[in-house]
Amino acid sequence: MTGLKAHPEDTLIPRIQFEDTGTVKLLYGENDENLKLIEKYLKVRIQARGNTLTVGGDPLDRSLTERLLQELYEIIRRGHPIYPSDVLSAIRILSGNQAVRLQDILLDTIYISSKRRRITPKSLAQKQYIDAIRTHDLVFGIGPAGTGKTYLAMAMGVAALTKKEVHRIILTRPAVEAGERLGFLPGDLLEKVNPYLRPLYDALHDMMDFETGSHLIEKGIIEVAPLAFMRGRTLNDSFVILDEAQNTTSEQMKMFLTRLGFGSKAVVTGDITQIDLPAGRISGLVEANEILTGIKGIHFSYFTEKDVVRHPLVLDIIRAYETLGRGRSSNGAGGREEKKEPAGGEHGDPK
Repeated sequence: MTGLKAHPEDTLIPRIQFEDTGTVKLLYGENDENLKLIEKYLKVRIQARGNTLTVGGDPLDRSLTERLLQELYEIIRRGHPIYPSDVLSAIRILSGNQAVRLQDILLDTIYISSKRRRITPKSLAQKQYIDAIRTHDLVFGIGPAGTGKTYLAMAMGVAALTKKEVHRIILTRPAVEAGERLGFLPGDLLEKVNPYLRPLYDALHDMMDFETGSHLIEKGIIEVAPLAFMRGRTLNDSFVILDEAQNTTSEQMKMFLTRLGFGSKAVVTGDITQIDLPAGRISGLVEANEILTGIKGIHFSYFTEKDVVRHPLVLDIIRAYETLGRGRSSNGAGGREEKKEPAGGEHGDPK
């Protein structure tokens, strides 16, 4: 790898020497924060002296650490900054599959937000997901909260709109708490739908400044609406995203999928372990997963807890609640479990 010299003669504590001091500073991070993260998660010991590192620990862990440092150094050398969140993503990616190259994932820029942040995939599953969206008209993203399903889909939609590949973006959710009967809620229409659609607004405004987003919504170029408002429409030249799809009924899912018109793409996201429908109702997402798999033009992307890209604590929280849920199920505890989704939205780029 260009710019990095390993010294194989010192097999117990390999020395790694970098050539460019400026790149090295970015690699180490502020107060060596990036190196400390690598030590913590890969269980190695790293000692830095100028441009030279020594790595101690288990041989396999050392080997992975050297590979990680090499690839991160090359990414920085190509002009892309590395943040602690990128280091965590890189550790997760290479720990899960050493056949992949970090550059192919972390440098695949989907969109540059108004805050000048590059939105990129942060796991192999996310990379495969956005590649599927590029090549299929209908993509399902199924997995737990925090895996970036909705956020990345919205980034792909905003990118498609910016490139004039579509004329509008439509973001929708089932208002399951109200049974989609908005008349039962107090206030005018905006007040009624806002609580259910707020997460979509939040993600949208994270990608573009408030004025631009508000203007596009005003003009109808970006539409954020409850699923019931899709009935009877044909959505042409649109990028359509259905979020929280596990809470659609079979009839609602069929209605949504048959809205797709010419020149359109649809992305359906949800977590089939967090269904809030009344007992006895079949989830439209679960049913679609059973009957639509294998149809040409439709792709299913699956995420696991390993793909969670929020704060590292979120993964531990998700695991704790999943363990609790399994324990209750095995003990025969009844009742519907309350959804415990960590705050913060589903970000492909958690920096």
